[in-house]
Amino acid sequence: MNVGDEQTVSLWMDTDVLLKAPALRRNEKADTVVIGSGIAGLSTAYELAERGHDVVVLDRGAIAKGMTSRTTAHLTSLSDDSFDALIKMRDLEGAKIFYQSHSAAIDRIETIQRDRSIACNFRRVDGYLFPALGHDASELDPELDAGRKIGVEMEDARGLPFRGLSDTRCLRYLNQGTFHPLRYLRGVAAAIQNHGGRIYANTTVEKVEEDEDGVTVSTAGGKSVRAKFAVVATNSPIIDRLTIHTKQAPYRTYAMAFTIPRGTIGDALYWDTLDEYHYVRLQPGPGTTDYLIVGGADHKTGEADDAPARFDEIEAWIGQLIPDLGREVHRWSGQILDPIDYAAFIGLNPGNDRIYIATGDSGQGMTHGVIASILLSDLIVKGENPWSEFYDPSRKIPSGIKNFIVENATVLKNFAEYIAPGELASVKELKPGQGAIIRDGLRKIAAYRDDKGKLHKCSAVCTHVGCHIHWNSLERCWDCPCHGSQFAIDGTVLNGPAIAPLEKL
Repeated sequence: MNVGDEQTVSLWMDTDVLLKAPALRRNEKADTVVIGSGIAGLSTAYELAERGHDVVVLDRGAIAKGMTSRTTAHLTSLSDDSFDALIKMRDLEGAKIFYQSHSAAIDRIETIQRDRSIACNFRRVDGYLFPALGHDASELDPELDAGRKIGVEMEDARGLPFRGLSDTRCLRYLNQGTFHPLRYLRGVAAAIQNHGGRIYANTTVEKVEEDEDGVTVSTAGGKSVRAKFAVVATNSPIIDRLTIHTKQAPYRTYAMAFTIPRGTIGDALYWDTLDEYHYVRLQPGPGTTDYLIVGGADHKTGEADDAPARFDEIEAWIGQLIPDLGREVHRWSGQILDPIDYAAFIGLNPGNDRIYIATGDSGQGMTHGVIASILLSDLIVKGENPWSEFYDPSRKIPSGIKNFIVENATVLKNFAEYIAPGELASVKELKPGQGAIIRDGLRKIAAYRDDKGKLHKCSAVCTHVGCHIHWNSLERCWDCPCHGSQFAIDGTVLNGPAIAPLEKL
């Protein structure tokens, strides 16, 4: 599905809904500067603007075209890692806060789209958790018990609209939701501007500095924004070298969209119980057609480059359940940041008094992003929020030490790659459209030959903390397995935490 040297295009990106915004060409002043224009950044700017704050939003690329545009847009109040696991990790009271805050995020989206008349296909739907194919339904028991302890609106049910599962036991969760994320954010962005907020695209932030009176955000274009507070909502924070990044790990997930006759399955959210679970939802299409979105097949970022096999697995799985599946219209991938204790990091950046962060979406970026907007706007305006301790980025995580060790072993393994041979003997072996790591004496080169035969060579050293990057043939970019930075074929940063581009050779 790639065209030339471009990345994949999601179902949402295929519609012209992105807000057009200029680059920052003058110095600005504001109450709060928000860095990042995904759902966390724009939602936070919206909440602050609603409370009378003068807001500036900056993004290194197009507005809302980062990882938010690569979601499958499930709106769920459930734990991505299961409530049973969450209770063991963060205790029962913590699990209740998780459920309550994610439920509140769905409520907030519903209220905003209604009050602002945003046509984004928002609707309340049920969610269904069902046993993975070939697995026993008793796998659902721990989650049923956990949900009842938390007070989740749920039912122990039977029957799914998939072939062979008409009498299968499942858990039905009420009052979940879904929508078109980019249409929603276009409406949110327009509301920010109506409140006097300024939104700037194609503006790369290079430095965020704090002093006693406020913060100064400096950009690659030589301009700056001076504000009382800063919110860093860049998916992965660009202001921290290690503290937060050691407590979360980047994963890549895959999604496909197919046409399907309307009414084939009920409009709902569906997940199975696999460890790397499959997820399914519908999106209204033209006429009597819907789009069925299905995803899964996750792996740690940079540790596999076998996207065709991942998509084949997803298509084979959904094909068993829905034999009359229509044609494929889109396939894409996205990146999630998985926190080691199953909840996002939202609040003051460790060591700062005026710089806030939102990261660690854990596959639930839409609701985590809106939780961030509620929590951070409260902290900035009132100085408190009942969820702040649970999501505090400075929290200690003794219960997550096992996950900490496992996830951070990636860094040690990665640095060892610098002494390994290259993937090809020389750049002469590169074919058009191919990227590879090639040894050149003591250094490693990230080399790519584009479809026209032009060779692009960069250092294979990630500019965040120096990890060894890997080629991503699906998205035609370079991925860093350590903390999730992504770089274009010319070395330009596509996704943080890296700020500086790869060194060109």
